Amino acid sequence: MTPPALHSSIDLVGRQPAADHAPSAPVPAPAVRRGRPHPAWGLLLPAIALLGVELLVRGGAVPAHLLPPPSEIAATLAQLAHADLLWHVLASSLRVAAGYAAGALLGIAIGAAVGLNARIATLLDPTFQALRAVPSLAWVPLLLLWLGIDEAPKLVLIAIGAFFPVYLGAASGIAGVDRKLVEVGRMYRLGSVALARRVLLPAALPSLMTGLRNGLSLAWMFMVAAELIAASRGLGYLLSDGRETGRADIVLAAILLLALLGKASDTLMRRLESRLLAWRDDLARAA
Repeated sequence: MTPPALHSSIDLVGRQPAADHAPSAPVPAPAVRRGRPHPAWGLLLPAIALLGVELLVRGGAVPAHLLPPPSEIAATLAQLAHADLLWHVLASSLRVAAGYAAGALLGIAIGAAVGLNARIATLLDPTFQALRAVPSLAWVPLLLLWLGIDEAPKLVLIAIGAFFPVYLGAASGIAGVDRKLVEVGRMYRLGSVALARRVLLPAALPSLMTGLRNGLSLAWMFMVAAELIAASRGLGYLLSDGRETGRADIVLAAILLLALLGKASDTLMRRLESRLLAWRDDLARAA
């Protein structure tokens, strides 16, 4: 005997008598996908804020020596650009790059070990959670005592700032991988390296990328803390110099540069995240 033919649900419905058809509810129209807003919309709020500050200062509502108008800050930036501004930006950027790389690599390695092994997590995680609460400035006196006033304490402080968010992202991402995915990988007899590369890493990558982005922002913050204490070059040094000389325009110019550099580095990290997580079908991609 030949097995009965399999029919799809559409075929079965089509063969029913016309009298058996019940009135069906109207099918809702598919949602119209709206295009993503242009990135230029992100400039609207800063533009309004700058214009408002300019008008307030020019109108005398705010003292100019406390809050210089944006036009004066732009002139200060132009003057600094003709001097040694590039070297200050380069010094700070190189410190952030080196310290962030060291802290992120260490955070990924230790976070992966903590996420994979419960015994290691019990041994290390309580200590790291306690150290994570220590403010950045609290490390400065100790690092100066241990390492002097050269580049070493600055790089170590930046690495400390980058380490903890990356560590948390890696540990929580790997520990939160669905056990069923791991069991499926073992059913296919994947080795430890293949299991980590094809199962654990893709599943933990969203959490890890969030940790990497947070670590990068903290690296910039810890860099300023390091340069405020002991530095002869860098944006933190500009902040300190502007404070000591009573130049609010220099202070605000340095803050503006820090904001721009932080935003630029975060944009690069977001593009990397979009490439690595292109397989995700999330709300941001559906917008």
